[in-house]
Amino acid sequence: MDLETAKQELEEFIPHVRTMSENSVKKMAGRDLMRFKQFKKQGIGVKFGKFSQKENNQIQKNIEGFLSITGIDRAEKLLFTWRYPEEKERINRLKAEHHFCEKLSENIPRPWRLIYYRARKMFDSLNYKGKYTKEEKEKLKKYHALHGNDWKKISGMMSRSNLSVAMKYSEIKSPINYGPWSKEETQKLMHAVEEVFRKRLEMEGANSLPSPDKSHGDHLIDPEKLSQKLPWTEIEAEVGTRYWRQCKQKWNTILTNKLTKGHQLYVGAKGLQTKIDLIKRLYEMKVEDADEVNWEELSSIVGDVPKTYIQSKFYKLKVNSVPFWQKKTFSEIIAYLYEEKLPELEEKL
Repeated sequence: MDLETAKQELEEFIPHVRTMSENSVKKMAGRDLMRFKQFKKQGIGVKFGKFSQKENNQIQKNIEGFLSITGIDRAEKLLFTWRYPEEKERINRLKAEHHFCEKLSENIPRPWRLIYYRARKMFDSLNYKGKYTKEEKEKLKKYHALHGNDWKKISGMMSRSNLSVAMKYSEIKSPINYGPWSKEETQKLMHAVEEVFRKRLEMEGANSLPSPDKSHGDHLIDPEKLSQKLPWTEIEAEVGTRYWRQCKQKWNTILTNKLTKGHQLYVGAKGLQTKIDLIKRLYEMKVEDADEVNWEELSSIVGDVPKTYIQSKFYKLKVNSVPFWQKKTFSEIIAYLYEEKLPELEEKL
């Protein structure tokens, strides 16, 4: 099925499909379109928003059934396969052989991606751990002194994920500068990111690398690759005076400015329209939390920008517009923005 046909057929079930990336459309056409058509024949519409207890039970049943078929002993191995490197190859082979995507979504009239995210939330043994206590931070420093960067071992001792303990240690290991970025710090960051892509392209057999200092027209790397899956702890070490999250935020700001050639996208009438469109789209999605939002698709509201850019704009919007937002659920925040803030923005526009 060609891309345009896929969009035409999916549009009946996903009204905003034409705003989605080509990759997302292709995946949805493969995983969901036939399911949506079958549900339609049964008189069942595609659902969004909060999962019901019946749907949660069906996910549980589907997971248990798949485990029974394959002999895999835990749901976590299906949904967080990378946590089990010794078994990764075997698990992925079994998932492919027994059609994990299809089995997981059986009898649930929702996009597969949302079902997958919900399942991961339900079965993550390291979920909902909350903030690190003072005692945990001291333990982390002690364990690192004993075991170095063996995050897998420290993860087991802390009952936290590998990524969590690595990132938390990077935040507490040394004094960090929280002020404005100096020119020297920015140059170190740019150089560190450039080195990451230079190494990657060398591994891929590429002959040259465009510097992050080059203009938008000179970029040879897909913008999405420039903003995702960078080794931030390594980059943090190169910068030296900032922890990884600051480096990530600064790089995304630099990248956005370069991709938009310095144009201010979120000011004036255009900024108002962007806020209006963002609130409407989030409301239409009817999702229960931010983990279910496809931020890459939403970034098309603004233009060719990283998804982190639109995430940061949403954060500012909720903080500045929603009273006591910390005590509200994600769906309650969206409802407030739609019912209270949206009319105000439309009138101002």
